[in-house]
Amino acid sequence: MLPAPRQEAEIARAVGRLRAGGLVAFATETVYGLGADAFNPAAVRAVFDLKGRPAHNPLIVHVTGAEMARRVVARWTDDADRLARAFWPGPLSIVLPRAADLPPIVTAGGPNVAVRCPDHPTALALLFEFGGPLVGPSANPSGRVSPTTAEHVRQAFGPEQVMVLDGGPCATGIESTVVSLSDPVARILRPGVIGPAAIARTLGRDVELGADTPASGSAPLESPGLLDQHYAPEAEAVLFDEHQWPAVLAAGAGRRIAVVSHWNRPVPAPHRLIVLPATAGEYASMLYAALREADRPGGFIAVERPPLGAGASESDAAVWQAVADRLRRATRAL
Repeated sequence: MLPAPRQEAEIARAVGRLRAGGLVAFATETVYGLGADAFNPAAVRAVFDLKGRPAHNPLIVHVTGAEMARRVVARWTDDADRLARAFWPGPLSIVLPRAADLPPIVTAGGPNVAVRCPDHPTALALLFEFGGPLVGPSANPSGRVSPTTAEHVRQAFGPEQVMVLDGGPCATGIESTVVSLSDPVARILRPGVIGPAAIARTLGRDVELGADTPASGSAPLESPGLLDQHYAPEAEAVLFDEHQWPAVLAAGAGRRIAVVSHWNRPVPAPHRLIVLPATAGEYASMLYAALREADRPGGFIAVERPPLGAGASESDAAVWQAVADRLRRATRAL
């Protein structure tokens, strides 16, 4: 992370780049976002093109708070205000009908937009200095493992493509919860560290789980993070349970297996072990870095299924649910 005086100079330079239609990667508490002016269709198109992102996969818009959010939604509701007061700044994206002047490309042509206020000083400083909303999907090629450090972004994109604002490692490490308020029934479209119980308690009503399935493969998705394969390493990756260890060795025969586990599992040479913490928050914050460390061309990654919330607190259970969602999309079951 840059010292404060240099950070201020870098943010000023980043704002100039954004106003010229360029792209800036910035740290948030979840993952690094690939930022562009949300009201500049050409800049938003550049985000899609650089990531290789499917045109039907919408973007989340980052804002400084409810006042700026009102610029991108058609109506800021009482429920949205309750959630923003409870969880912003923080890893919660709220889906509402989009404003008429928001470029349709931001929402992949869909009627709704997801907005959130990030809980990171670098992201907030950039947003306040820029003075307007920024799209901010993860700063990596579409479908691949999200970046949680500035170096991860630099490994994917050159400085002529993206300016990187180094805000240090991302503390949360997985993407925001996405909740839709576009219909009378509130729905969690993508799980995150803010769980359905906390959202339901804040709204004073039940919350459903799951997104609607589009009528066709090209129809706009309701939320980012809904593709079947997402957050995935380039190497073949499998998810296994403890009793399947012999099957892991058989499936990876002839290759050096990178094993990602929440305990110090004995792994014979030439295979290698990457140990993640067994606590929910620490596991989530380090998951993507571990998948990146394990990733090698032609390699084989075996991720041991973590505890996933048995006997966990409400907050930890929400994190494990989000981790399970990311692992399901990043791997195949053995």
